[in-house]
Amino acid sequence: MAGYNIEELKERVILVGVSLQDGDDTLQSLEELEELANTAGAETVGMVIQNREQIHPGTYIGKGKIEEVRQLAYEVEATGVICDDELSPAQLRNLEQELELKVMDRTLIILDIFAARASTSEGKIQVELAQLKYRLARLVGLGSSLSRLGGGIGTRGPGEKKLEMDRRLIKNRIAQLNRELEEVKRHREVTRSRRSQKSTAVAAIVGYTNAGKSTLLNTMTGAEVLEEDKLFATLDPTTRVLELPSGQEILLTDTVGFIRKLPHHLIEAFRSTLEEAKYADIILHVVDASNPQMEQQMLVVYDTLANLGVKDKTVITLFNKQDRLEEQRRFRDHKADHVAAISAKYGYGLEDVKTVLEKILDERQVLIERLYDYKDAGVIQLIRKYGRLLEEDYRAEGIYVRAYVPMEIYGSVTP
Repeated sequence: MAGYNIEELKERVILVGVSLQDGDDTLQSLEELEELANTAGAETVGMVIQNREQIHPGTYIGKGKIEEVRQLAYEVEATGVICDDELSPAQLRNLEQELELKVMDRTLIILDIFAARASTSEGKIQVELAQLKYRLARLVGLGSSLSRLGGGIGTRGPGEKKLEMDRRLIKNRIAQLNRELEEVKRHREVTRSRRSQKSTAVAAIVGYTNAGKSTLLNTMTGAEVLEEDKLFATLDPTTRVLELPSGQEILLTDTVGFIRKLPHHLIEAFRSTLEEAKYADIILHVVDASNPQMEQQMLVVYDTLANLGVKDKTVITLFNKQDRLEEQRRFRDHKADHVAAISAKYGYGLEDVKTVLEKILDERQVLIERLYDYKDAGVIQLIRKYGRLLEEDYRAEGIYVRAYVPMEIYGSVTP
């Protein structure tokens, strides 16, 4: 008897955006939305942009455009529509009634991808919290759509079972998740304080989603973090030790990727994760130099960092994916203290990055020249671990040491 291969039907979607002024990035934003939809498992079968002075408060797009979308949906057999901005409950409800199609927005798609990607308990708590807050605001607007959410995008993770709860149950669950997240946050703060006591410098790897942050961490430290050519391949921060050529150590921490119009629910939920950058000593800003939208992506990263209160940090911008460029060119970033052209995948330029890191660490340290008693030899171990030993000479009267040490341990090595 012949076997049947039953596959889940792929959702066929039309992407809809509103351009508020000439020359804005609506088209690029929709192209990115197509990539998001693809990551979430949907197939894009059409794109519609409406030029308007402002987004329609009731239906997102105007009546004429709704008719155009409805006609296009019929012609291309679309099963849903994704709008490029976060819709209000009223917009969602009205648009579904007008189009008689499943309507989603950019926020829902990003939340769906996050739900599929979350692997640690912290990641799952953060995603569920963001999903519930998003859905709580839309309980009134969902109405009839509750019954039709049988599967597909928007129903992963806590999905349908949460949608059927009433407001009180959802609020109780949100309160519980907030308590769990507070516990995680406290644990993270304890870890951070331990790190600062050890005087090991921390560099946070930030960048637009899919810029190559995980690849950089893996290549430099052998971290074995998942790396895929996909948006939001990794959600959970990973910290690894990088030993520099001089023997000094620095901690590298990967962070969740940034994206334009990153939903505020997600920024709130992932605040403790994203704040790794706030407490770091150095920011490694990874940029996909092969992406035509490179400049806009860099702006998004800097805006997100500003929103998180990340300021007055030493920034090293790494123009990654040089292996994909047809011709070499000079890269600049006026907001960075240092720049380097690299290919994280093939290791090109990473020795230069290590040299820059050593230079920054040296600038943060104090030069000491001392003669230690042989009974104080343990202090030299401390210098070796957290500082940079330039000279060590065993003499009759003691051990002569010339070294750079961090300010934090200066008092411990100069009794």
